[in-house]
Amino acid sequence: MAKKLDLERILKNQGFGARKLCRIMIINEEITVNGEMCDDPSAEFELENLKFTVKGEPWEYREKSYLMMHKPSNYECSHKTQHHPTIYSLLSHPLVERGVQCIGRLDEDTTGLILISDDGQFIHKMSSPKHKVPKIYEVTCKHPVSDDQIAHILQGVQLVDEDAPIAALHCTRVSDNVIHMTLAEGKYHQVKRMVAAISNRVEALKRIQIGELQLPQDLAVGKWRWLTAEDMLKLGVK
Repeated sequence: MAKKLDLERILKNQGFGARKLCRIMIINEEITVNGEMCDDPSAEFELENLKFTVKGEPWEYREKSYLMMHKPSNYECSHKTQHHPTIYSLLSHPLVERGVQCIGRLDEDTTGLILISDDGQFIHKMSSPKHKVPKIYEVTCKHPVSDDQIAHILQGVQLVDEDAPIAALHCTRVSDNVIHMTLAEGKYHQVKRMVAAISNRVEALKRIQIGELQLPQDLAVGKWRWLTAEDMLKLGVK
């Protein structure tokens, strides 16, 4: 049997505010459901394939939120920022109200693909070291990267405060100063520290892939979109 909820609770669950506020919006005829205006907060609707608008903005009912963002530079992956604006300011407010979290923080000066969700199991699967989800970074170095330096990264470099050397899963040269590095861990400033350990320095850092999911070329910097079923499969989630 298809699951139903009253409209007031649907809006609250989707992040549109407390039930009282949602009730007021409904009574004020600011909500349409499946193309028709509804002014009854108690009206029940099936959740499957439910589409609605709030003050003219279209939404689709989603039990959980799964997003990707092309993170810009000079943004922090935190709700409580210190020196820069938060990436959550780039999202629609209802998503923030739902309590979405970024999965694996990127430094404020690092750009690229970041996943965002309010599904605890999904967040754990994508971020837990035991699942070893590979992530590919495009690394622009200050100095040209030699074959010996790439070999060193693949064999393992010793970082301060680490018991054993840490190696990249893959490392390939794109141009003299640019490499693609694949890691399965997420240690503090890991890419920058590994590059420093080979006597070079990171000038720019961009995450371009998580699992088999690549950062879409048509996703502009600072923009986000919902993950599709195909995207989820590329992340190993059915």
